[in-house]
Amino acid sequence: MVDVHLYGRLRRYAGDPRPDRESVVQLESQPGETVRMALERLGISPDEVCHVFLNGALLSTRNSMAPWLSYQRAGKGTGLDTLVRAGDRLGLFADDMALLVV
Repeated sequence: MVDVHLYGRLRRYAGDPRPDRESVVQLESQPGETVRMALERLGISPDEVCHVFLNGALLSTRNSMAPWLSYQRAGKGTGLDTLVRAGDRLGLFADDMALLVV
C-alpha cells in the first residue's frame, strides 16, 4: 500500500474531507507506478498539486524559494516521474497550502 496524505483543496479526493480528520487514501501499490500515475488513479491533476513530499522529503515543488529552504530533498527519480513502492508515504499539498510548507 502507498499512503497518500492530502492537504488543502486536495482533501476533497479523500473519503472524509473534513479538516478535523486526516485525509489519507491508501492505494494498492502497482509495479512501475510513478507519482504521476498515482495522481491519475486518484483523479488528481498535477496542476492542482503545489508540493509533493515522498517519505517526508521534498520531491517536487512549484515554490521558487525551495533551493534556499532547508528541506531534506528526495534524491531518487525526477519529480512526478519518481517510482512509488509499497510502504511509501506521499504528501500532496494544494496551492492553498503552499505557505504552510515554506
